[in-house]
Amino acid sequence: MAESAVLREVTLTLPMLPDMEIAASKTATAMAEFMQLNSDAIDEVRMAVVEACINSFEHSGAEDRKVYVTFAILGDGEPQKLQITIRDTGAGFEPGDVEDPSIEEKLKAVSKRGWGLKIIRGLMDEVEIHSDSEGTTIVMSKYR
Repeated sequence: MAESAVLREVTLTLPMLPDMEIAASKTATAMAEFMQLNSDAIDEVRMAVVEACINSFEHSGAEDRKVYVTFAILGDGEPQKLQITIRDTGAGFEPGDVEDPSIEEKLKAVSKRGWGLKIIRGLMDEVEIHSDSEGTTIVMSKYR
């Protein structure tokens, strides 16, 4: 299969302020609608983007207090894939060290949080996480 070309691209720089993930969510919706994804797929993309942004806001510790989001529609003439890259310049983490949450344990726990990565992986067709001491990048894709 030939390599896909970038047909459309939007880049956002989000300050780490309350509700800024909504700006990313609205852009994800517009891009997914342009690709003519079905309503379920659009909702999945929107939720994954919100989760990834919130994770970055809450856990990155980025000194610049920003999250960089790129939405790219890829295809060979026709839109085939929506690829979303969410990057921060924070401390990073070891993705392999993040345990999947246990529903039984979470129901008993005071904090019900900790589902973000599991939700993202369940909603998107592909998810790659690259993280080191210079930041974290999540690349997630949804196919048409």
